[in-house]
Amino acid sequence: MQFAYTIIYVPDVAASLRFFEAAFGLTTRFLDDSGMYGELDTGATTLAFAAHEMGDFNYRTGHVAAHSSPKPLGFEIALITADVAAAHAHALHTGAAELAAPAQKPWGQTVSYLRCPDGIMVELCTAMPA
Repeated sequence: MQFAYTIIYVPDVAASLRFFEAAFGLTTRFLDDSGMYGELDTGATTLAFAAHEMGDFNYRTGHVAAHSSPKPLGFEIALITADVAAAHAHALHTGAAELAAPAQKPWGQTVSYLRCPDGIMVELCTAMPA
């Protein structure tokens, strides 16, 4: 097995792609013509978004929509950056909500937590110390 992608169901795939571009500097690799599926250029592992309707099509049992949950769901996307404070401030400026301000962790990383307009929780962090 090899980890290939994470797909997150969102209300508006194009809007999520635009937000991740503006807030975190990632670029869109693909958006299908229907607007129901898109991917960001994130390296070896793909971060993708699919419309909630795609989830309804793929499996009939339903799912929790992150954007309508009063609390963040129990998963996060972590993005490594050398300057967590600056990246955090920029993301707030582009529409993210602060869950936890940048803080130094006992193991040496600087970490912050944000919630995106589509409900996704994002951790910004420095690389793990060697």
